[in-house]
Amino acid sequence: MHTPQLTLQEINSYDREHFVVALAAVFEGQPWIVEQAWSQHPFGSWDRLYQVLCSVMYTASLSQQIALLQAHPDLVGRAALSGTLSTASTGEQAAAGLDHLTPTEVATFQQFNHDYQTKFGFPFVICARANKKESILNGFTARLQHTREQEIPIALNEVAQICHFRLLDIIQA
Repeated sequence: MHTPQLTLQEINSYDREHFVVALAAVFEGQPWIVEQAWSQHPFGSWDRLYQVLCSVMYTASLSQQIALLQAHPDLVGRAALSGTLSTASTGEQAAAGLDHLTPTEVATFQQFNHDYQTKFGFPFVICARANKKESILNGFTARLQHTREQEIPIALNEVAQICHFRLLDIIQA
């Protein structure tokens, strides 16, 4: 998050390989979205790039969407506790205050993660930068009431918010 930002002009000048490398962190472990978006370059604006990336995600097959959701780490999960999260995810969880939890709070998050994963088959995805600990916990409670069919588009909307912030980290808007 502390690397110099690229300009849209630089991004538009990249060949496919460099484009994918530059934007690889936008979607957690899922380069196929960025790879598909490249075919629509050059992008006339930052907003257009964001729209294309989200369009690829929203129009993907259900199995691709589920794989995208499954690539996200649990909040306060094993990766966070062991220090193996991506740099972006580490910063996002810290921004929500999830890096300073009591043992009881950690246990609460782990129980919610388990319940959510068991019910939906993918981790709870929420834009941590747009939330704090309390709103995330409330989100777990509310979203666990949904059906899987209701929850998938909600989780994808959260991925879109995460993408928005990560793009702002990489490219000058």
